Amino acid sequence: MGTLDTLIKKIENAKNLDFGTILSASIELFKKVWVQGLVMLLLNILMMLPFYILMYLPLLGMGLYDPESFSQGGDFNMALLIPFYTMVLVFSFFAMVINFGLKSAFFRICKAKDFNEATRDDYFYFFKKPYLMQTIKLSVISFGIAVLATLLCFLPIIYAIVPLSLINVIFAFNPEMAVSDVVKLSFKLGNKKWLITFGLIFVAGFLAQIVGMLLCFVGVVVTTSFAYIPLYFIYKDVIGFDDVDVIDEIGTVVE
Repeated sequence: MGTLDTLIKKIENAKNLDFGTILSASIELFKKVWVQGLVMLLLNILMMLPFYILMYLPLLGMGLYDPESFSQGGDFNMALLIPFYTMVLVFSFFAMVINFGLKSAFFRICKAKDFNEATRDDYFYFFKKPYLMQTIKLSVISFGIAVLATLLCFLPIIYAIVPLSLINVIFAFNPEMAVSDVVKLSFKLGNKKWLITFGLIFVAGFLAQIVGMLLCFVGVVVTTSFAYIPLYFIYKDVIGFDDVDVIDEIGTVVE
């Protein structure tokens, strides 16, 4: 991890990125991390199940108690929807935090597999005490920026897709950095490499969906994580990892 000024200079002096090289490297890395990507998505689903149950349980109970309450002309108290909408907001908040933390951890796993590091897959790395508040703040900020960009109509959200996508990978490798600096770096990198990043996000996402559907639709769960991997290589090629050198590679697993 470097200082903000150091990382900004790396972004400003970044070399041109090659679309085909990054896409090919992403395919090769996906072969190593597809299991971890699948686990990440399954954990995301499993961790959200309790909130789904809590959110719909009151409505389910009401429907079982009085099946006619939801029918047209039924005796339904609209005030009873207030707890439901409250749970929707709570659910949305936890969904943001869980998704953000797991995705950031996935990028750390990608680095470990890319450099053949002998480390365990820690999916809950960013839910630990040192980083939990950072994870919460960044997930809320990301959501706020996305909402604001959406309210400003079509073009702003198209632009914001790139820096918002990069926030996870910037945070993954700079977890000690201030929240404002992570956001600033994400927009700096997004502005510098907007076109190629947007293109890679679009193509990788499209390939992930197409290949997943060819695998009888269930395969989409397996291939979804492929869409994230090009972001890792953009970070690697532009900013890099100062902690990776010959000495660090001693003791790593060589395949």
